[in-house]
Amino acid sequence: MTSRRAIVREGLTVGIATGAYGISFGALSVAAGLSLLQTQALSLLLFSGGSQFAFVGLVAGGLGGAPAAIATSTLLGLRNGLYGLQVAKMLQVSGRRRALAAHLTIDESTAVGVAQPEERAGRLGFWATGIAVFVLWNLMTLVGAVIGDALGDPRTYGLDAAAAAAFCGLLWPRLKSRDAVAIAGLAALVAVLVAPHAPAGVPVLVAAMSALLAALWPAAHRDPAPPHHWADEGREADR
Repeated sequence: MTSRRAIVREGLTVGIATGAYGISFGALSVAAGLSLLQTQALSLLLFSGGSQFAFVGLVAGGLGGAPAAIATSTLLGLRNGLYGLQVAKMLQVSGRRRALAAHLTIDESTAVGVAQPEERAGRLGFWATGIAVFVLWNLMTLVGAVIGDALGDPRTYGLDAAAAAAFCGLLWPRLKSRDAVAIAGLAALVAVLVAPHAPAGVPVLVAAMSALLAALWPAAHRDPAPPHHWADEGREADR
């Protein structure tokens, strides 16, 4: 079993990489005309980077950008809903903990959780990553909102690539066949081609769809079964 310290360290690393980009959101939000309180409320209550950037873009650009912003936020919400189907089996929580888990169900917490080899490790990975991202994202949002003007464009420091780099680190060990590497390369190429012409968040969704279609191709080789073995999967196998 993966050690608890290693799992927590992984979650914290992803949290730092993702949370760092919250500086950009805080700076852009204040520049778009939102107050410090409104900016912080978005990160605390909405807590969805793509949807937050879409909202700020709508405020800054006016009603002309409303269709794209609404479409982006809706697609991102549906994506998180799909994550919830997998996370619910892993966490098996109810009541207030279920509501908290739903709030923390994002790309990063889901990725770290399902990548673990055992159910208990998966739960720890989910919670460690979700809490780390939530705390650091909100903290960096505050920093960006306060010192946004002095900071300048956060992209100058490469903060816009931090979260993507963290995801590449999570993905790389899972590419265990030539087809998997080829599919990942195809998805990356699609994202790069779509990014200049689509709102934030949409290139990721389009790339994911292209990867899914490629993986369903009849000639594609199959990777080994996922490393995680949740308790309910074992029960279903016995039936």
